[in-house]
Amino acid sequence: MNTQLITVELPSDILLTLNENENELKQDIKISLAIRLYKLQKLTIGKAAQVAGMSLFDFESLLSENEVPISTLTFEDVLNDSLKL
Repeated sequence: MNTQLITVELPSDILLTLNENENELKQDIKISLAIRLYKLQKLTIGKAAQVAGMSLFDFESLLSENEVPISTLTFEDVLNDSLKL
């Protein structure tokens, strides 16, 4: 997988404030971004898992822990699909 490096500037004391090291903060940012982009339906669940640097199963578990629906289907979508059968 090809990657793109993106730099984000943060206050110099943020690591101390959060009590995290740089790698922990990077992972937290990637996970937060992945969840947000998935919730906004800008990424599929698979692509969001890649952004988070996680397996699909682990990312689905993370979504569940954060009460984020894994499926974006609505009740009406399910009804419409069942009527087509």
